[in-house]
Amino acid sequence: MTKNQNPKRYDLEERTLEFAKEVIAFVKTLPKTIANTEIAKQVIRSSGSVGANYIEANESLSKKDFVMRIKICRKEAKESSFWLKLTETRTPESERRRKELIDEATQLVKIFSAILEKSK
Repeated sequence: MTKNQNPKRYDLEERTLEFAKEVIAFVKTLPKTIANTEIAKQVIRSSGSVGANYIEANESLSKKDFVMRIKICRKEAKESSFWLKLTETRTPESERRRKELIDEATQLVKIFSAILEKSK
């Protein structure tokens, strides 16, 4: 690492990957209801899509492509929050974890919104 690099700089690709992994781990702990089964499919897709589209944004061919991918990241983070809010939990620990994941999705939305503002 060069001395100009910030060692505390958080890698957003890594953060979005961790978010998707944490969502998958959370889903595995949910009660097996018909609703949770369907919601689980949706939240796993949307949470994974946040990171996948961020990687695509970093490999974009133009500024317009970059902006579009970041908008998709933001949209998928919002969708992840929506699905997480619909999940049925039965334990205080599971409910605490659900709220943490909703908070992370909200933070990601804010980060992508800030990236979009700076890209104008």
